Amino acid sequence: MHQDLNPKTKKQRHVEQSLPSDMPVTDNTVPQTADDCSIFPVEEIVQSPLPGCVVPSSIKFSPDDALISYLFSPEGTLNRKVYAFDVAARKEELVFSPPDGGLDESNLSEEEKLRRERLRERGLGVTRYDWLKYPATKRVIMAPLPSGIYFQEISHSTPELKLQSTSYSPIIDPHQSPDGSMLAYVRDNELHVLNFSCGEPKQLTFGIKGNGKTRGLAEYIAQEEMDRKNGFCWSPDSKYIAFAEVDASKLPLYRIMHQGKNTVGLDAQEDHAYPFAGTLNVEVKLGVVSACGGEITWMDLVCGKHDQANNDEEYLARFAWMPGNVLAAQVLNRSHSKLKILKFDITTGRRDVVLTEEQNIWINLHDCFTPLDKGVNKYSGGFIWASDRTGFRHLYLYDKNGACLGPITEGDWMVEQIAGVNENAGLVYFTGTMDGPLEANLYCTKLFPDWSQPLQAPRRLTLGNGRHTVVLDHQMQRFVDVQDSLNCPPRVLLCSLCDGSLIIPLYEPPPTIPQFKRLQLLPPEIVQIQANDGTLLYGALYKPDAKKFGPPPYKTIISVYGGPSVQIVCDSWVNTVDMRPQYLRSKGILVWKLDNRGTARRGLKFEGCLKHNFGRVDVEDQLTGAKWLINQGLAEAGRIGLYGWSYGGYLSAMALARFPDIFRCAVSGAPVTAWDGYDTFYTEKYMGLPSENPEVYEYGSIMHHVDKMKGKLLLVHGMIDENVHFRHTARLVNAFIAADKPYELLVFPDERHMPRRLRDRIYMEQRMWDFFERNL
Repeated sequence: MHQDLNPKTKKQRHVEQSLPSDMPVTDNTVPQTADDCSIFPVEEIVQSPLPGCVVPSSIKFSPDDALISYLFSPEGTLNRKVYAFDVAARKEELVFSPPDGGLDESNLSEEEKLRRERLRERGLGVTRYDWLKYPATKRVIMAPLPSGIYFQEISHSTPELKLQSTSYSPIIDPHQSPDGSMLAYVRDNELHVLNFSCGEPKQLTFGIKGNGKTRGLAEYIAQEEMDRKNGFCWSPDSKYIAFAEVDASKLPLYRIMHQGKNTVGLDAQEDHAYPFAGTLNVEVKLGVVSACGGEITWMDLVCGKHDQANNDEEYLARFAWMPGNVLAAQVLNRSHSKLKILKFDITTGRRDVVLTEEQNIWINLHDCFTPLDKGVNKYSGGFIWASDRTGFRHLYLYDKNGACLGPITEGDWMVEQIAGVNENAGLVYFTGTMDGPLEANLYCTKLFPDWSQPLQAPRRLTLGNGRHTVVLDHQMQRFVDVQDSLNCPPRVLLCSLCDGSLIIPLYEPPPTIPQFKRLQLLPPEIVQIQANDGTLLYGALYKPDAKKFGPPPYKTIISVYGGPSVQIVCDSWVNTVDMRPQYLRSKGILVWKLDNRGTARRGLKFEGCLKHNFGRVDVEDQLTGAKWLINQGLAEAGRIGLYGWSYGGYLSAMALARFPDIFRCAVSGAPVTAWDGYDTFYTEKYMGLPSENPEVYEYGSIMHHVDKMKGKLLLVHGMIDENVHFRHTARLVNAFIAADKPYELLVFPDERHMPRRLRDRIYMEQRMWDFFERNL
C-alpha cells in the first residue's frame, strides 16, 4: 500500500548558466503577494506533470561515462523520449524517439497494465531504456515498447526492432547480461534469452502453461509490498540466470467484474490470486538455468509452504548473485520478526545460512545488501548489510563467513540507500537523514573503519536544502544530483564525487513558471508539534491569504496519509505543487498535513508505534494536530474536514468516526475498511495474524466505529481496484445501512486504485469540492 495522491518527478531542463545550489531559481518563482483577480480552475489540480516538474527522469551514465541520458518530454507532457547530454561538448541530443509513438494506455497487455499499477507509473511514450554494453565499440540504446524491443545506435537515425511483442504474448521485463551479449526476458510466463551475436531468441524454461505458475516474474505481493519488481537475475559471468517460480494454484481466485462494460463474459471479468490476511500465500521456488538452456537446478528453498502455520521461510524477499557464482537469497518469516540470508551452491542447490536478523517490532526490507568482490583487501568475499538493530538503519561490514566485523555508520538517523561502493579507495557512498528527516542527502564514509577508534562522522557531498536524488558514474568520479526543495523546483547538477563541488549544471527549471503567478502558489509552512507522549511531529500549513479572506480561524481540511513506509511532510517541491491543497487555499480554506507516529524516515521506534495500533495512535496524533490548530486560533472544532487515499482514506474515515466533535466531514478514497480484507504481507506485518489478534482487527476496522459517526462521509472507489478491492467500500456501506447512518458514494466503474483517465480525475475533484462546500 502506498501514498498515491501525487506523482513525483525529479529532473530538470538544460541551461548553460551556473547557479549556487542553495539559491532559488528566480526571485519571482514563488510570489510573495496575491492577485485577487486570478482564477484557480479545478482542472489545474489534475495536471500532470505538475508545475515545475516538466523534467527528465531515469538518468543514466553511458558505459563510458561520456554521455548522461534521460527520459524527457520537451512538450511538457507525459509522453517521453530518450535524450543524452554530451558532457565534453556540453550539448543535448535526442537519441531515441519511438517510431510508433511508443506506449499509451490503449496498447498495453493486461499484465503490463497491472505492472504499471504496481510501479505507480503514469509515463507514456518511452518509459524504460538501457545502454547496451555489447559491442563495446558502439553506443546503443535499448528501449522496450509495446510493439517490441528497439535498438538505437546513437550515430544512426533509424532504430532497429529486434524482438516483436504482441498484446496476447508480450515481452516482459527484459534485462541484458552483464557482458552485454544476451538479453533475457519473460514471455508467456517462461524465461527466454536472445543472443545478440546470432540474433535468434531461445526459450529456456518449459512446461508451466496454464497451471497457475510463472517463471521469472515477481508475484503480486513482491511487487506491491516488498518493492521487488524483478523475478530473475543474471549471474556475474553471464552464464546463468536465477529465477523465481511462483505457484499460485492453491490460492482461491478473487474475481473482479467490470460492471461498467457494455458486454459480459471473459472480457468483463478478471481473476486474481489475492492472499487475504490469515490465508495462504503463493509458494515460491528458486531455480538456476544455464543461459544456453538445459536442466533447471532447484535451490533448497520453498517459500510459503502451505503445511506450516508460521513458516520460518514464508517470503522470498530478495535474491542476488555474489562473487564466484554464489547465489544469495533473503527470506523472511511470516511474522516479519526474522530474516535470513542464505547462500546456495548452484550446482547442487545446497544452502548455508550466512546471516540471521531478528527484530521484536518488525523487519524492514531494504536494498543495501552489497557483496564485496574486488579482491584487493582482506574483506574480499564479505558484504555490507544494513540493520535497524539500534533503532535506526545503519551499515555494517561482514566477512565472507557472515561474521559482523563492526558498524560503518551510527547515530540517531538512518541510512536509506547505498549509492555506490569504491572498494579500491575504501569508501562507501549512501543517502540518508543525518541532516534531518525532512531532507535527503548524499554522504561518504570509510568502508573499512578502524574500530579501535570512534567512528568518524560521514562527509556530506550534496549542497543546498531539500531532497537530493543521486546517480553515480561507473568510475566513481562524478555524480548527478537531482535537488529540489519547498522553494526550488527540481534541478539536475553534475558534481564531483570527491568534494561535491559543481562541475556543470545539466538542467534547470525555466526562469518563470506561469502557473505560480496565475494561481498564487505559495510553499507551505513547516511546523513542529508534540504528540501526547512528547514525540516530535512535523506538520505543513497551507494558509489562505488573510488580505483576501480575513484573519483566522478558517474552515480547515486535513490532508492525511499516516500509514507506514510513507512520509508526506518534507522539504520538497512536491509539497509546494500539491495542487489540491493549493486549490483549497485559494478558496479560503486552511489545509494541514501531519506525519503521525508510524510514518517513515524517523527510525524503527517511531515507526513501531503502529504495531497492533492501526486506527489508534495514528488517529490520536491527527487529533493532536487538529487541537494544535484550534489552540493556535487557526481552526475551529466542528469545522474541520479530512481527505486521504488508500491508508489515508482509511485514516480519514476513522478520524471522523472516533472524534465526531472535532471532525465534521471526510473524503475517504479507496479505503481499507476491514483489515481481514487486505493482503497478508502488509497487514500481518503490522497487525499480526487475524486468528491471534482478533481484537486488534476488530478495533482497527472502520465498521467497529460507525455507530459513533456524526459527520458526513464521501466514499470514493474504483470498482476494478485489484489492490484495495471495492469490497471494502461495499462492506462499509452495509455497516452504514445497519446503523441507519447517511453516506455519499462516488464510484468509478472502469478505474483501479487511483483514477487515471483525465475526465474521471476532473470529475472526482469537482465532486470532492462540492462535498466540502456543502458540508464544511
